[in-house]
Amino acid sequence: MILSDSTIKKMLEEKTLVIDPIDDMKIQPASVDIRLGNTFSIIEDTPTGIITMDKPITYKTIQTDTYLLLPGQFVLATTMEYFELPDDLTAFVEGRSSLGRMGLFIQNAGWVDPGFKGEITLELFNANRCAIELRSGRRVGQLVFAKMDRAADRPYNGKYQGQRGATGSRVFLDKEQKK
Repeated sequence: MILSDSTIKKMLEEKTLVIDPIDDMKIQPASVDIRLGNTFSIIEDTPTGIITMDKPITYKTIQTDTYLLLPGQFVLATTMEYFELPDDLTAFVEGRSSLGRMGLFIQNAGWVDPGFKGEITLELFNANRCAIELRSGRRVGQLVFAKMDRAADRPYNGKYQGQRGATGSRVFLDKEQKK
């Protein structure tokens, strides 16, 4: 079941759902607007020119209110909002169509697990031939919340729990990588 604006507001008042900062203008009929934060990370070049999944990846991270995303460039960004989802609620991250029509692709794997706490890292890609100016505080998408049939037996407590800022890949910590 997708949550309505009134249910989202009620959960925020009860503090069973945490979104900080939040105001009523960000709550839509069936979603909550998410805004671009001020932290951006790009993958550093490697000596071999190859990124592997079994070693940490080095990122250059900057804090700025304006970031110029060049054509064909990929950058990690963060939401301005911090979230705490209860164990029986999940969320879908959806980019804004208006930005997609400019060639800005916004993704984050599209899913927020029940029990997640932190800012959401967004993967941004400029598919346009022109640079796109990104500004902190601008709406970049929305979170659509879905109520689960019951609380998760194992709510999220993974490698990105509590993240703040544009958080790079931690795929090297995956259990299947360990032998």
